[in-house]
Amino acid sequence: MSSSDHRALRRERFHDPCDPAGSARLLQLLLAQDGSTTRLCETIAAGPVALHLLEQRSVDTVPPAVRALLPGTRFIERITCLAAHGQVMMDNLSYIALDGLQADVRRDLEAGVTPIGHLLARLWVRRRFLGAEPALLERLWSAAGGLPDAAASRLYCITTPEGPRMLIAETFRRGMLMAPAARP
Repeated sequence: MSSSDHRALRRERFHDPCDPAGSARLLQLLLAQDGSTTRLCETIAAGPVALHLLEQRSVDTVPPAVRALLPGTRFIERITCLAAHGQVMMDNLSYIALDGLQADVRRDLEAGVTPIGHLLARLWVRRRFLGAEPALLERLWSAAGGLPDAAASRLYCITTPEGPRMLIAETFRRGMLMAPAARP
């Protein structure tokens, strides 16, 4: 999808002032889970979610946190949001090390049409959660609409048997709380 399509979506901070206890419980689960967030979004939306590619480019200059964790000198920087039923469910910033990446996964990542969660199903992966990295979160928020929400954000490294391959920052949005009536 084009980057202009995402402007018509409703993007809100995660916390729901009408149900603070309920949103806090769900957020705790979302931040702790270590499986496919894409699949969680599809479950909540009761169907497929739309990937909105906000920015994607090959880079050789990356933030120090990326350089410290990922191998190589060439990376994809990818900023996306996942949405359903007119609501943003999450914003994502990914750095993907191109060195050593499987050719088919690299091709599909560079095409920018498939959520990373679907691509990871092809690989044996582990997620290692990291502490907050303000520079990465600020980059995500500035590119994805300017709604900082540190309490609903997390950072992790995706590792394959060959080593670290991706560094991902995620911010969950209120679309994750969509009511059953919003679903088809």
